[in-house]
Amino acid sequence: MAIRIMLIDDHKILRDALKTVLDREHDIALAGEASDGAEALKLVRENRPDVVVMDVGMPNMGGIETTRALLAEHPGLRVLALSTYSDRRIVLQMLDAGACGYVVKSAGRDELLRAIRAVAQGRTYLCPEISAVVIDTVRGGKKSIDKNGDIRLGRREREVLQLLAEGCTSPIIAGRLHIATSTVEVHRRNIMRKLDLHSVAELTKYAVRNGLTSS
Repeated sequence: MAIRIMLIDDHKILRDALKTVLDREHDIALAGEASDGAEALKLVRENRPDVVVMDVGMPNMGGIETTRALLAEHPGLRVLALSTYSDRRIVLQMLDAGACGYVVKSAGRDELLRAIRAVAQGRTYLCPEISAVVIDTVRGGKKSIDKNGDIRLGRREREVLQLLAEGCTSPIIAGRLHIATSTVEVHRRNIMRKLDLHSVAELTKYAVRNGLTSS
């Protein structure tokens, strides 16, 4: 079944360019487009897309506010931020609002398509430029999980959490840590249980907020 996409951006030229890209993909179908947050709320109710590609800097009701409103009403919706902004504060606010992916508009077509397919599959996706911002935030944080005395996580769990926060998939983590993919999944479930978190996006935000560093 095709991934149903809704485009939300106040620039029609960009929406038209994105539609041209998406129309060429057999596994992606356009479910609608909106030029502002208020219109987006209405059209999502009517068309029930799987993924919303969301501009951040829109007039009146911006992308962060729109994301919060959409996810409050449609918790299963996947929001992918597509923005000119790579400022750390904006990136973290968008992730905190519930976006499960972030791609800069200067990224290429293939990057956007990878992001759409990843978030549609329930994964978190950050393009390389945004991953660098998040990792710098993690490594430069004033507090670390160890320094905070948070002993809920073991050494291996902290390693898995750091790699999850950097956007690595379970097979990649397994390769880096030389453990089985199934073991990574067990660690991830244990981390979520211990921290009372329920998605990789929440784990990523936890790591960022707590200044996760390599152990």
